[in-house]
Amino acid sequence: MMHLIDSHCHLDFEQFEIDRENILSHCQKLGVKDIIVPGVEANKWDKLIEICSQSEALHPALGLHPMFMDSHQPEHILLLKKYIANNNILAIGEIGLDFYLANHDKTAQISLFSAQLEIAQQSQLPVLLHVRKAHDQTISLLKKYPVNGGIVHAFNGSMQQAEQYQQLGFVFGVGGAITHPRSTRLRSLFSELPLSSIVLETDAPDMPLLELQDKRNTPENIPAILSALAEVRSENAEDIGLVTTTNCQRVLHFQ
Repeated sequence: MMHLIDSHCHLDFEQFEIDRENILSHCQKLGVKDIIVPGVEANKWDKLIEICSQSEALHPALGLHPMFMDSHQPEHILLLKKYIANNNILAIGEIGLDFYLANHDKTAQISLFSAQLEIAQQSQLPVLLHVRKAHDQTISLLKKYPVNGGIVHAFNGSMQQAEQYQQLGFVFGVGGAITHPRSTRLRSLFSELPLSSIVLETDAPDMPLLELQDKRNTPENIPAILSALAEVRSENAEDIGLVTTTNCQRVLHFQ
């Protein structure tokens, strides 16, 4: 059986309280052997770490997400350092810039992101990036604060931007959006990117697949995302599964 990885899944969210163990059990049967769980707010880190400690399949990342700026406090940066020192964290994330949000404060986001990139530098951890309408600014900050690579989650930028991220040690997460036939630009992009730069993700419970528009997304959908990716690429699903897993293990430094 293939060993697949969901490189971005919020399995700590309350949407999974009722059946988290069942989902994890089914994932093992499907070959989804590892799931990366990114943090979004400081007040949810304890729960995330606790949930990840209950299964060898779950790997915690911690970060302050740009979509929750109202929740973040200056002391949370110091707290992030403390949590990294005291826990076995795989990456800093989910962090980044989101200029798609209405009434966003670019200065505040850039300040928070920069502080977290500095922590990633100090701890030599890779980062999980959330970027919307801000790829050029993000690339610029990554050049200013070089980190130990990472994953650009839900990447939907240009090939030129992709090449710059690759030079900085990043790979690209592809999820449910690739199952939508109307996502022609995204499908074209992921048909052309080198396979060595792609990882699979669900972003569960968000980013639903085509046939699940109004339903909760789960890491059980990784095989369906793999199939959709295989439709637009020259390699077969088995090879894509193998390489995307190796890519994720390489960039996040785990086996």
